[in-house]
Amino acid sequence: MIVGVPRESFPGERRVALIPAVIPSYTKVGVEVWVEAGAGLEAGYPDAQYIDKGAKIVATREEAFRADVVVQVLCYGSNDKTGAADLPLLHRGQALIGFLRPLGDIQSVQAIAQTGVSAFSVELMPRITRAQSMDALSSMSTIAGYKAVVIAADTLPRIFPMLTTAAGTITPSRVLVIGAGVAGLQAIATARRLGAVVSAYDLRPAVKEQVHSLGGRFVELPIEAADAQDAGGYAKAQDESFYQRQRELLGKVVAESDVVITTAVVPGKKSPVLVTKEMVAGMAPGSVIVDLAAERGGNCELTQTAEQVVEHGVTIMGAINLASTVPYHASQMYSKNVTNFLLHMVKDGKLVLDLQDEITRSTLITQGGEVVNPRVREFYSLPALVSQSKEAS
Repeated sequence: MIVGVPRESFPGERRVALIPAVIPSYTKVGVEVWVEAGAGLEAGYPDAQYIDKGAKIVATREEAFRADVVVQVLCYGSNDKTGAADLPLLHRGQALIGFLRPLGDIQSVQAIAQTGVSAFSVELMPRITRAQSMDALSSMSTIAGYKAVVIAADTLPRIFPMLTTAAGTITPSRVLVIGAGVAGLQAIATARRLGAVVSAYDLRPAVKEQVHSLGGRFVELPIEAADAQDAGGYAKAQDESFYQRQRELLGKVVAESDVVITTAVVPGKKSPVLVTKEMVAGMAPGSVIVDLAAERGGNCELTQTAEQVVEHGVTIMGAINLASTVPYHASQMYSKNVTNFLLHMVKDGKLVLDLQDEITRSTLITQGGEVVNPRVREFYSLPALVSQSKEAS
């Protein structure tokens, strides 16, 4: 079996799907790895390191796509800029693994299905103990939460920690994190390490203890969400009346903050607006908002996707793809996640798809020309397939 690693083609993407350190894990089980020339260069992994670890460097993208399994960071679906060019390179019986954004739009999912590949979306990795080491979405969210604080600290015209100096005492900056998921918790931890006073809000009361454990103050609002989280532990979308009341109550906390980092994303839906333009106007000049939900419209009403704007003296950063700005370690984490996932399905040197296994079943999006994932079919209101249990190898 051959695993192909093409160079990422999304504009500005610097990560690579597999790093040299994981190659021996493949060769140990009889799997060969082909890497497109220069695929790891921008992440800090030159071709020579892949060769030293036993990988084969191939000259063209087409060669990398001739592999039995193709592993990417941003596959077509999550790559809406250049990803369509890869569709003719895919072929029936092949497997594709990476970020596919399966709840983004049905056209891209169906286009992938029509190639005949068995496509696996790492976003749909189940949140179960066995799959923790395969959870690429959490790994990239960790990087994004860290980097959001770093760029906020760099942009803010204040320093984060309290300092006692001969020129007097400098008070610490106040950071508010909205959404205490993986990215939010990492943002809290990073801001605390930099010396800021950190508060956090989440509609799920269950995360209060986690916020406190990181040294943050949990903001409690006198409203209660209905079904605050789903079975997978993700926050669930609420109705507009809830968000309206939430905005009213959050206004005072936002106004008191020097930095606001928002992370509230609902899979497959537009991000809820949590910070209105009126709330932005109430913040002190020089304040910073980093909106990690910018790709899905943003949690701040004034966010512009992939842009940095200044409104009412407040800098609003519609950051996207932050993990790519830390490509060395982001690639290291992603590579380990994907390797654990792929080798989980390898038996005797071959890819074996056991659809009785929750990990395989949850992540398999397309197979044999069909969209086979029940969650994806339900999301797009597609009729259920006659059989959702066929096995292939």
